[in-house]
Amino acid sequence: MSSQFSSRWQSSPKEGFGTRIKDTVRSPGPLRPRLEQATRQIQVQISKLDATSAKLRERDASIFNKVVASIQKHDTQHANILANELSEVRKMNKMVTQAKLALEQITLRLNTVQELGDIVVTLSPAMGVIRNVRSGLVSVIPEAEHEIGEISGLLSSILVDAGQLGSGVINFESANEEADKILAEAGAVAEQRMRDKFPDLPSAVPTGTEATGFS
Repeated sequence: MSSQFSSRWQSSPKEGFGTRIKDTVRSPGPLRPRLEQATRQIQVQISKLDATSAKLRERDASIFNKVVASIQKHDTQHANILANELSEVRKMNKMVTQAKLALEQITLRLNTVQELGDIVVTLSPAMGVIRNVRSGLVSVIPEAEHEIGEISGLLSSILVDAGQLGSGVINFESANEEADKILAEAGAVAEQRMRDKFPDLPSAVPTGTEATGFS
């Protein structure tokens, strides 16, 4: 057991093992403040993703209007070029929206952690989600790689320490399945939101441009 956690387990003989575990997480100590710090950092990233999505929506509207104008001028070549650009913008916005939704799910789960055992169950899939979000956002928000990397490192250290305290065994297969489920649900919601918010291009633009941006 790590020396920094030893003092958290010094209690009277009347206290049971379960009580000491709860005290370790709930009281001001090594785990609870770090969980709260991780939650705050994730919320900062969610706010940044919101701002990025807003900028992409503005860019989307601008390009869409240019596509329509090009079609009205019967400039099909220019319309196709713009449609491809619009496709890329929508793909980026979908990725950002999916990342935001996934991080929101992680935040909700972190806020429900009450006991030491919850940490392992909650953080194991969270780590998979964070890694996926980090790699996906690099091309859209380069600074996210470092910032989300810090969050990943913090969650990883909490998970390791929680495992040491509780002698818990991480079920990586189950954790990966849960992470995939969170990402899949976020992706489905993100795609539906994109379809609801953004208009389809006029039929004059060939469908081969994949202008809607959904794969």
